[in-house]
Amino acid sequence: MGQIVKQVSETTTKYYWYPGERKEWLRALLALGAGFGVFALLWLMTRDLLVATVAGTSVAAAVTGSNFGRRDARALDGFPKLGDKAARRAAVGHTGRAAWRALAHGFGGAAAAVLIMNLPDRGFLADWILPMVPAVVGALGHQAGMLHARLGVTVSTVGPAKRLLESP
Repeated sequence: MGQIVKQVSETTTKYYWYPGERKEWLRALLALGAGFGVFALLWLMTRDLLVATVAGTSVAAAVTGSNFGRRDARALDGFPKLGDKAARRAAVGHTGRAAWRALAHGFGGAAAAVLIMNLPDRGFLADWILPMVPAVVGALGHQAGMLHARLGVTVSTVGPAKRLLESP
């Protein structure tokens, strides 16, 4: 939950609460802006609405998927061990937020498919293949975001040779 604090006077402070963090809203605006930018650029260059729409929605889905993937990877890093009741409550909270992100991601892919399906172009490619492209690109972006977040994590394990030397 985000919070905006405005000092109205010396004795009065107003607090405004909004869902999510400001940083996440800015990332969402960046994804939409990138999608609209690619759409406008391709439409101006080619005057082909189908190509511009598929490319614009795919770029927006890729950036959004990458952001969601990084957030999911951060949530997995902070996932507690489920030994006590408080840890189980925290796990349910993490799972609930991940479910909302998945719902938003799925809705975005479905909305892009409906948008592409309702364009005037017809044919097997325009009706069956291209509507799936933004959802697939968004899913790949999600995986890339999770991979990017996990690349900085180092894990050390006891190797088999080390275990053999330590055993009696």
